[in-house]
This record gives sequence, structure tokens and C-alpha cells, in this order.
Amino acid sequence: MKKVFILAVIFIALTACKKETPAKTETVKKDTAAAACTKPKKEFKMYEMSELAALMEQMYVENEQLKQRILKGEAVGHFPEHLVKIHSAAMTDESDRDAFFNEQAANFIKAQELIYNDPKNAKQHFNDAVTACLNCHEGKCGGPIPRIKKLYIK
Repeated sequence: MKKVFILAVIFIALTACKKETPAKTETVKKDTAAAACTKPKKEFKMYEMSELAALMEQMYVENEQLKQRILKGEAVGHFPEHLVKIHSAAMTDESDRDAFFNEQAANFIKAQELIYNDPKNAKQHFNDAVTACLNCHEGKCGGPIPRIKKLYIK
């Protein structure tokens, strides 16, 4: 009786592990059908910052450093002349360089110059420069607004 039971278990185990060829054929058909329905792969294109976007990133970092100097009561230094490139730096979409942008860029430069020309009121001039950034970004590209607001000196 024990031998029959053991043989039955072995027989069941062997037949349960048997591979079925028709299942493979069906899987191959499904894979082929799935491949026909997939979208063609798009070529990955690396994002490249425009000259103006890179300048604005640089301005952000420099203004973070300037904020720390103002908070510590340190000398603010000299006006960084490269900021005037804001008027000529290549934009992602050149149609955005309109009268509004040019006016806001001029306001920003004036506010930045005042920080260095009137260091006694650097905190107020710095906040005015941040406001100039916000005014422009509210009208053009709103994405960095939360980040810009963090620059304010309270």
C-alpha cells in the first residue's frame, strides 16, 4: 500500500512538471501581438538651458550669497557687471523678449545697482530686486516664483 502511494506521488509530481509546447506557442503569439501594438520609442533629447536661464540660475545663487552677506552685516562688494547680460542673453523663446520683459529687466538691474551703491539700505534694495524678479515672473514664466520668494530678507 505504501509503495502504491509513493508511486502515485512520484507520478503526479512528474506529470505536474511536464512542459506543454502549445502554451509556449500561445505566449510567442501574444508577445508578437504586444510588440505590434507598442508605440515606437522616441529619441531621448537632453534638456539644454538657454543662455538666459543659465544666467538666472547664476543670479539666484549669487543673490543667495548676497543675502547672507547682508544678514551678517558684511560688505556687499561690487555690482556684478555680468548681470546686464539679462538684456542680451539668448532666451528659450525669443518672442518673450518684449517691452514688458525689457522694462522688468531694467527694473531688476536698477534695484541690484542700488544694493551696491547704497549699502546702508541694502536690505530694502535687495528685497526690491527680489520683487522685480517676481513681477517679471508673474507676467512671463511663473515656475520659479516659490523659489524666488525664498530670497526675501525678513
